[in-house]
Amino acid sequence: MASLQLTSKAHTGVTVTPPRRSSSARAHTSRSPCRRLGRHASVCVGASSSSSTSSVDTSLNAFVASLKPSKTVALTDLARELQNDGKDIVSLTAGEPDFDTPPSVAHAGIQAIKSGVTHYAPNAGTAALRTAIVRKLQTENNLTYAPSEIVVSNGAKQSIWQAVLATCGAGDDVIIPAPYWTSYPEMARLAGANPVVVETTAADGYKLTPDTLRSVLTPSSRVLILCTPSNPTGAVYSEDELRALADVVLSHDRLLVLSDEIYEHVMYAPATHVSFGALSEEAYERTMTVNGFSKSFAMTGWRMGYIAAPQHFATACARIQSQTTSGASSIAQEAAVAALELGPRGGKVVEEMVAAFLERRDYCVRRLSEMPSNRISLDYGIPPGAFYLLPTISGSFGCKHLPTGEIIKDADDFCRGLLSQSDPGGLAVVPGDAFGSADTLRISYAASDELLEQAMDRLARYVSDLGEC
Repeated sequence: MASLQLTSKAHTGVTVTPPRRSSSARAHTSRSPCRRLGRHASVCVGASSSSSTSSVDTSLNAFVASLKPSKTVALTDLARELQNDGKDIVSLTAGEPDFDTPPSVAHAGIQAIKSGVTHYAPNAGTAALRTAIVRKLQTENNLTYAPSEIVVSNGAKQSIWQAVLATCGAGDDVIIPAPYWTSYPEMARLAGANPVVVETTAADGYKLTPDTLRSVLTPSSRVLILCTPSNPTGAVYSEDELRALADVVLSHDRLLVLSDEIYEHVMYAPATHVSFGALSEEAYERTMTVNGFSKSFAMTGWRMGYIAAPQHFATACARIQSQTTSGASSIAQEAAVAALELGPRGGKVVEEMVAAFLERRDYCVRRLSEMPSNRISLDYGIPPGAFYLLPTISGSFGCKHLPTGEIIKDADDFCRGLLSQSDPGGLAVVPGDAFGSADTLRISYAASDELLEQAMDRLARYVSDLGEC
């Protein structure tokens, strides 16, 4: 079966058309390859294109036309729409805490509205928030920045994109260890750079090794993206591992590091977080550190992220932002200040959320271990960070799903079958190819205990229904 193209009312894939269509071109029609799953959602097999009698030039910017839609966003939207249509679906697709924003943080946002803090904010962030971020980075990360070296944006995703755009261009390579967060390669392409995906292994805990990094470096290498704790694996780099990578980075003339630390507080003892920029003065000069409030403080809807970088890089990011979105929400920035006042590493509020994530991780790991290991297995160890698991499912490829008779050829087939399972119900997870890991699927355990129990029951049933391969 061909890989899935997921479309929905809220997020549709872009079908690339030839660069230009003459006004005299005649439109043609074809039978849609899509199967309806609800009022506003469908699953499409193979390539699809829309036809129109319009003579409008529908060509796109070449960089935009080459972009792949985010499969995590598409699947999350699809699961919601199926649920809205009355389908029995449990979704473990989104990387979003299921907790509410801490009350004192929400209250600060409400007070900002009541107090009239509703006007444009300074482009790079309010003085109060940038100062609070400087203090946080100094006390928690051993990183020293001036407020002018902080740029507050509408989420860490924008911060990452601006950092890539500011430092990369045509002919530059962006080194991305796989499995990776799904947006990294597309951001490189949007900047006109070349994403260089570097395979890691389960035996190495899905972490980049110095030898592997050294083997892919060329004069074109410009940025190495490191995410620790990792989405989608939950892997955490130790200080020794980061220092070994830093030795390789510093041996290159122009290589920078974009350190994505958005899951910094979601870690489980004895693992500890180390910021790449804190390793040495030389590492600091080459590092752009990205963080935010979505994951640690359950503030996904507030859209608050930031980058901390040496002045020339921060200034470039701020310049991009000034010509695109301008400053982030003044209301959300007031809430972000309150979040940083909760205490070191988010205080008791964040500590309680992390404790709940740990219990959920252990539950899901136990349930996976009870499933046939020749069909699904967590073969890189128990991840010490974030709230994801990336089990291998390649042992299921080639197997027949007995209730439907369908042959599971790849992760897309596995996940589609799991989603459409009628008894005991569907489960939405993300195929690993979205993260550069075709033999896996990603489970987000940022969900309630009740939903996780239902999800693991549905996954276990689906795996048990696979016949011989």
